[in-house]
Amino acid sequence: MNTVTAINPTGAEIHSPETMPHSIEAEQQLLGAILSNNEVFDRADSLITSEHFFDPVHANIYEVASGRIKKNSIASPVTLTTFLKDDPGLNELGGASYLAKLAASAVAGFAVQDYAQLIYDLAIRRQLILLGKDISERAQKMDIDQEPREQIVDAEQALYQLGEAGKTDSGFKSFLKAVTDAVDIANAAFQRDGGLAGISTGFIDLDKKLGGLHKSDLLILAGRPSMGKTSLATNIAYNVAKTYKKGILKDGTEGSINGGVIGFFSLEMSAEQLAARILSEAAEIPSENIRRGDMTEKEFRRFVDAAKELESCPLFIDDTPALPISQLAARARRLKRKHGLDVMIVDYLQLVRPASSKDSRVNEVSEITQGMKAIAKELNIPVIALSQLSRQVESRDDKRPQLSDLRESGSIEQDADVVMFVFREEYYKEREKPSDQDLENMAKWQSEMEHLHGRAELIIGKQRHGPIGTIELSFEGQFTRFGNIARAWQNELDR
Repeated sequence: MNTVTAINPTGAEIHSPETMPHSIEAEQQLLGAILSNNEVFDRADSLITSEHFFDPVHANIYEVASGRIKKNSIASPVTLTTFLKDDPGLNELGGASYLAKLAASAVAGFAVQDYAQLIYDLAIRRQLILLGKDISERAQKMDIDQEPREQIVDAEQALYQLGEAGKTDSGFKSFLKAVTDAVDIANAAFQRDGGLAGISTGFIDLDKKLGGLHKSDLLILAGRPSMGKTSLATNIAYNVAKTYKKGILKDGTEGSINGGVIGFFSLEMSAEQLAARILSEAAEIPSENIRRGDMTEKEFRRFVDAAKELESCPLFIDDTPALPISQLAARARRLKRKHGLDVMIVDYLQLVRPASSKDSRVNEVSEITQGMKAIAKELNIPVIALSQLSRQVESRDDKRPQLSDLRESGSIEQDADVVMFVFREEYYKEREKPSDQDLENMAKWQSEMEHLHGRAELIIGKQRHGPIGTIELSFEGQFTRFGNIARAWQNELDR
């Protein structure tokens, strides 16, 4: 057998190939099966490519055979000899006679997939060895452009990509398979609380509009300061985490069958402040009272009970300020690997740093939103990113936000699957209070305030796969809590 030279990602050659995990016999018998019966090729092709072969001669044989079979031509020892007659490696092994020998040593057709899996697994082991060597070599170099933190991020990304490689299967699906998948999704929605295909937010009308939080979606939650963006995000996080239920998924792996694991990146508030907000909602104690410790004995007991209940909630908070998008992605990968990750929330988008400084803020935000969408797709989770709105909202009579109010709106609007705006008219009306002497306007103002009190709007300005519209929510400022609004017909049913 000729000597094989492996190449690592830095370009450095690694000799002594015999130390690398491989199975020449498995490669020979798999190739023999394909050359003797082209119909078994698809069983191998769904798992491996020529790059997974250890022996470069075998890789070349598989590449040529693959090309011919995909063109509906025969790949046999006779036909391949014509295309490989100038291959020095094959000629060294015997040329046409080696191809005939492969066909004679073919494994049975039913075992092809198992052999392909073995070849794939050994290739992954070799890549892990090369990756480890690459990490070691880069760590030894004192390069001013390669900080240790950046090397850790690169290594984590390479490991995650290696772990995820081969998990997706592309190509045509039969209509029966497509119908079966559609039925499975509908069945999952039927089984899930609220009858949703995605993860429930805990807000009935929002779930009806969105169908829950869907995997690989980037959702933007925007609003002016004091509208309650962070409150709504923490409410969603708490609602998802408290309904978390672990079980066996359809593919046989363990995962979330209801609710989910939350990763909350709080770039503005500390983890303690965020926890206090969630505790305020759960214990129904004003957040300022929690901060001051101003609670009755009954409230304190409720506070402790809520804290105990939250201990079991899979809600993880990272309050590192000014995180670069690459670090944010790396930490999300790490969380998913260690604890699982079903929903990621970022508060807020404009505080995330780009990987490198750009010539304009618009380009920087574009890199950040593209990075967040990439995280959603790579980790197959919904990502909710909070965003500030520009001040131009304040200059209009109708202060309801719209898509053009998004700061650096072009890239945010383009990359997002859903854009939502939080709007509380009560906040603006409160600042229009007339003079106490103006009795007529004061009476009108009080009437309007009474109507608006405790009400909020969630405006869906964009939804790639569904309708837009406005959802009404209740808002209890003292508990920083949004809620579902009871309809008139629901009140009738309760009587």
